[in-house]
Amino acid sequence: MSSPMPFRRTTLAVTATLLLAGLPAMAQEAQEAMTAAEVRARLEAQGYTKINDVEFKDGVWSADARSADGNRVDLSIDPKTGEIYPDEQVANLGEADVEARLTAAGYAKVHDIEFEDGVWKAEAEDPQGKDVELRLDPATGKVIGKARD
Repeated sequence: MSSPMPFRRTTLAVTATLLLAGLPAMAQEAQEAMTAAEVRARLEAQGYTKINDVEFKDGVWSADARSADGNRVDLSIDPKTGEIYPDEQVANLGEADVEARLTAAGYAKVHDIEFEDGVWKAEAEDPQGKDVELRLDPATGKVIGKARD
């Protein structure tokens, strides 16, 4: 009687391959993302102090800290470039601009657009038809973070 081990190994290998085949873009994004230590160093270099709650959520880094003038701020950080978006930042775009830019970039069913924590947030279907939550630069509308919804 043969052992069930080869079957289990094959099943595990096939399952892992199928799971990973659907996630190459997310794996690439994770490899390009800054680490928590790099985010903390970037914030300190920009004059932020008392940095807390550094976490990767919904495709962007977030933290709370004290600004150079001593005010408490919530921050969103672009995971690739390290650009910092304080929550008191003013948006240069409106909701209609954000929707238009996402539609032009191939996103569909754009909804729940809101300006929060210094960045635009929206939900949509990506060009592959998957539901995603997006974070956008408040001045340019460039997608800085993307997570599955």
